[in-house]
Amino acid sequence: MDWILACKALILGIVEGLTEFLPVSSTGHLIVAGSLLDFSGEDAKTFDVVIQLGAILAVCWEFRRRICSVITGLPSQSNAQRFAINVIIATIPAVILGFMFEKAIKSALYAPVPVAFALVVGGVVILWAEARQRARRDGKAPDPSQDGHDSTARVQSIDALTPLDALKVGLAQCFALIPGMSRSGSTIIGGMLFGLDRRVATEFSFFLAIPIMFGATGYELMKSWQSLSTGALGMLSIGFIAAFISAFACVRWLLRYIARHDFTAFAWYRIGFGLLILLVGYSGGLSWAD
Repeated sequence: MDWILACKALILGIVEGLTEFLPVSSTGHLIVAGSLLDFSGEDAKTFDVVIQLGAILAVCWEFRRRICSVITGLPSQSNAQRFAINVIIATIPAVILGFMFEKAIKSALYAPVPVAFALVVGGVVILWAEARQRARRDGKAPDPSQDGHDSTARVQSIDALTPLDALKVGLAQCFALIPGMSRSGSTIIGGMLFGLDRRVATEFSFFLAIPIMFGATGYELMKSWQSLSTGALGMLSIGFIAAFISAFACVRWLLRYIARHDFTAFAWYRIGFGLLILLVGYSGGLSWAD
């Protein structure tokens, strides 16, 4: 593997880690970045999926105590059992639709222009959702003592989630099958619209990523393992490590950020970035890779 490929892997790994758990669409950013770096095609799609494992392992490490308590508590603790059931329920809709429409989505939507439209639409949805949240609070300023919790939300802790709440969030997660919509954005904003506290929705989104991304990575590796060259394995290693480190830093930052802020800034970023992609693409300033 030459140094150019190594640099591409490093850049894409950092992009993955920084965007995976923000409501800005990591897949969309990887598609655009890959196009700019002239790294596209089936190998690139495999690379994009596999390096997500680095990002999800960062979440597993950050929430290792919670994960271990759930695993050890499954035989006897009702809270652990309910949590595990909720994660399974919320995962099922996206898994089913993913298997049904994977080929169609990859062939039609894995390109910068569809991603740009999805980024803009998703940004508008976030602005609407945040405006709805503010209206529900009747303009009251957040209480700093609540550490980011919304006292008007119906669900104030992950342990209070019902199977119906989990199913609703799982259905919202299905929108993330569209590149550019964002898995974390779909689950977090969907959860908030369904009555979850902002921090609860964010943390549940992190936990939902674990089975989805482990499954997607394992499935992609089974399909592509024999075709991976030594150079490809080297790129995957670099991207994996870069994604892990950048995702770990991003998750910790996001948990602090949501204690005092909403997601409006991310919405405007999505809209601005999406419009920039469309402007540059249609003006002929860049020729996007296939």
